[in-house]
Amino acid sequence: MIRTATDADFDAIWPIFQEVVRTGDTYAFAVDTSREEAYRLWMELPRQTFVYENDNGEILATYYLKTNQAGPGSHVCNCGYMVASAARGLGLATQLCEHSQQMAVELGYQAMQFNIVASSNEGAVRLWTKLGFETVGRLPRAFNHSTLGLVDALVMYKWLAN
Repeated sequence: MIRTATDADFDAIWPIFQEVVRTGDTYAFAVDTSREEAYRLWMELPRQTFVYENDNGEILATYYLKTNQAGPGSHVCNCGYMVASAARGLGLATQLCEHSQQMAVELGYQAMQFNIVASSNEGAVRLWTKLGFETVGRLPRAFNHSTLGLVDALVMYKWLAN
């Protein structure tokens, strides 16, 4: 079940955040991001944060939804998704992305943009493409991957409004 995150959920989000960010291969967050900074990035800055909770009440995944740019760009949102490694391959990222698109429309957004998708993150690129996102830009060597070095970053975009 996907639901809105509460402050108390951060105790379960934090290990997922750490696990994903410390690899340095998908997110443009410092690999040594502190718990306090992670809380600010994941819980305070976004417009809303959500968690995926299994039937046992265990949080397996999370995402945030926020306005991508202010003013004339405020009709476009941005999301970030994280799935615990033990829960990967279960289709949770698909469920989170589909849910985020529904929530974005409900919140009045007309489009969704992913600003920096590491081109080496083939699973994410494949999934976002399957879910209707287009690669609208390629930023040469804009992502410093922890093991591959400088790789291209993709800007991916989907118009949500009818």
